[in-house]
Amino acid sequence: MSLKFHLPHLLKTREPLKIGFLPVSDCAPIIFAWEMGIFEKHGLEVELRRETGLSTIRDRVIGGDLDAAQAPATFPFLANLGVDSDPGACVSAMVLSLEGNSIVLSRKLWEQGARDADSLREVIYRNWGKRTFTFAVEFPFSPQFIVLRNWLLSAGIMPERQLRIITVPPGQVFPTLKLGYIDGFCAGEPWATLARQAGLGVTVAGSHDVAPYHPEKILMVRQSFCAGRAAEHERLIRALLESAERCAAPENAELLAELLARPEYVNAPADCLQNAFADSPCTCDTPSRPLLFGREVNNPTDDKASWIISHLYRLIEQNIFRCETTDRGPVLKNVFRKDLYEHALGSVPSIDNYTTTPNRLPSPMYAALRPELIT
Repeated sequence: MSLKFHLPHLLKTREPLKIGFLPVSDCAPIIFAWEMGIFEKHGLEVELRRETGLSTIRDRVIGGDLDAAQAPATFPFLANLGVDSDPGACVSAMVLSLEGNSIVLSRKLWEQGARDADSLREVIYRNWGKRTFTFAVEFPFSPQFIVLRNWLLSAGIMPERQLRIITVPPGQVFPTLKLGYIDGFCAGEPWATLARQAGLGVTVAGSHDVAPYHPEKILMVRQSFCAGRAAEHERLIRALLESAERCAAPENAELLAELLARPEYVNAPADCLQNAFADSPCTCDTPSRPLLFGREVNNPTDDKASWIISHLYRLIEQNIFRCETTDRGPVLKNVFRKDLYEHALGSVPSIDNYTTTPNRLPSPMYAALRPELIT
């Protein structure tokens, strides 16, 4: 599916920017920029494409079918490492969201006494040899995969040994839980709220508990696009920053939910989506919400890159996946381009005055992350 924004008053010298998005709540800045004419305001002709899987996002960005894409924050690193594909030079100059993942247990697990990671371990031990529990994430080797693994490890539950973690596309997370094929999941909104409203799942933890302020989604582009179409890339960042500011404003929550609920976008109930943009604090039993705007929210800093790459290399050391290269230095240095973000930021002065999401994150960024969650 693709949608085209025609600008007859502009001299057309290039093909439209082809931008991929994922059907989850933190696609909001891309959809809002499209619907509200923000791309047009910044002189961009855009074609949106709805994507659902790792291979499509990765292969279409690397192959040039997409110029840019909303992607899990680990994806440009995975592309450079050559995980499940030939290595591809991809970068990101903007973080689209922080946090936003919820860990949900099925109602059946809840009724067996699972309330948190420790009590889940006891349920697993009681059922040892009888069945293997299965949890789902939307994207493999993604931040939500890391959050779920760290939550399990905090209670001594060994993923891949004591339970299965599988990949389920975003739109299939709730149906898969409803059919009983999975016992829980870690995913973004609206699926946690939908599971709760249907009485099929209970939120027991979230990104804000396990890895506060972790990078979740980013704007992923090829290095060749970044260099060859630098002016368009910068205008794209500026447009998305303007859109993100408006998406993060509480008064726009209802409008955002109605837009994203459409079949061509997230295709989920608007009342479930509205929770993702509510202006109330998250607790351990409420779904986590994405942080969309703020100087240090959107900045692809070294701290964010270090959080990602340290977890990916830990997974490599544990033989969870393999990659083509073991040279960590270039990946850390070149994938997150904070220099390009800072250059584009010059035209968005309001970002320094924004208070709904933090402009300054803790230093070091993940000091609040409990050390026992990292093994």
